[in-house]
Amino acid sequence: MAAAGGFRTVEPLEYYRRFLKENCRPDGRELGEFRTTTVNIGSITTADGSALVKLGNTTVICGIKAEFAAPPVDSSNKGYIVPNVDLPPLCSPRFRPGPPGEEAQAASQFIADVIENSQLVMKEDLCIVDGKLAWVLYCDIICLDYDGNLLDACMCAFVAALRNVQLPAVTINEETGLAEVNLEEKTPLTMRKQPVATSFVLFDSLVIVDPTTEEEDLATGVLTIVTDEEGNLCSVYKPGGSTVTGAKLQDCISRARTRHAEVKKLMDKVIKSIKPS
Repeated sequence: MAAAGGFRTVEPLEYYRRFLKENCRPDGRELGEFRTTTVNIGSITTADGSALVKLGNTTVICGIKAEFAAPPVDSSNKGYIVPNVDLPPLCSPRFRPGPPGEEAQAASQFIADVIENSQLVMKEDLCIVDGKLAWVLYCDIICLDYDGNLLDACMCAFVAALRNVQLPAVTINEETGLAEVNLEEKTPLTMRKQPVATSFVLFDSLVIVDPTTEEEDLATGVLTIVTDEEGNLCSVYKPGGSTVTGAKLQDCISRARTRHAEVKKLMDKVIKSIKPS
């Protein structure tokens, strides 16, 4: 055991390749096998919507707060969705205190791009009074334990938290012109799509799903595919690294569609279980 541990430390890539030759990974998974995924919804009682997602050891929590804002000047009938991914030092030794690092910024932009491309929530649905008042949803996504595949976990927690959002009824007092909120009358946020992210890493000629931190560090490339429930592509994200052939890309898209069905089924089951009878 000690010798194996030493070899893994000195030659991590060669150690890993010995497992790949047997079509398995050091953690016992097959190359196309995902880690156990769990979803807990509504865990933050002070938020308007929240979700906690565990993907293996990777743990991410998302809390959403709804506030009032004036609509954009160029889009008087729209509201806002503002995602922010935080990678604090408590989740991994690789992160330091201070302003968001490159990986956190890239993850926030990834979520923002999916919002635009997937139309999971139409910003017109967040408008309260055209030209006067709209909802802004501040979506804070915090990683509590970092062990690879951050984007899949963040996307899952984000969508689950959105499905948990309840917005109160709002009217405008004609005499004062001020907004009046009825907390007794709340309605779920209207969601048009439910995108799911599926990430892969490239090892030589192999494509491996749901990578751990170690696998991401050793891989020659990373690929994340986002699909919706109709099988449409919402995003294909590949930040550099080795190229992917057309055939491998199609295989990854097929796997992503299968993964979408699994995640949506899990999320539907959790949400159904917390609804009052």
